[in-house]
Amino acid sequence: MSSSLNVSLPDALKDYVESQVKEGGFSDPSEYIQTLLQDDRERKAEGKIETLLLEGLNSGDPIETSPEYWEEKRRRLIGRHENAAWLSRP
Repeated sequence: MSSSLNVSLPDALKDYVESQVKEGGFSDPSEYIQTLLQDDRERKAEGKIETLLLEGLNSGDPIETSPEYWEEKRRRLIGRHENAAWLSRP
């Protein structure tokens, strides 16, 4: 579903957007702005992931992992999720 949003721009920015549409192969200014917004959202998500990874790296002493470790971790998380779902039933 698409919605409309009107944005006022100074002439210089309007000209810039129009030139980017022509140079970048966009069909119209709306497509260009949508691309900018999607890129911004992705950049912020990547930054959040990077922050979380760094927090994880700095969270304590490293531990050795193996396929068995990850299988046990997965099993416990599934069990925890199933228990939480069961407890929240009416």
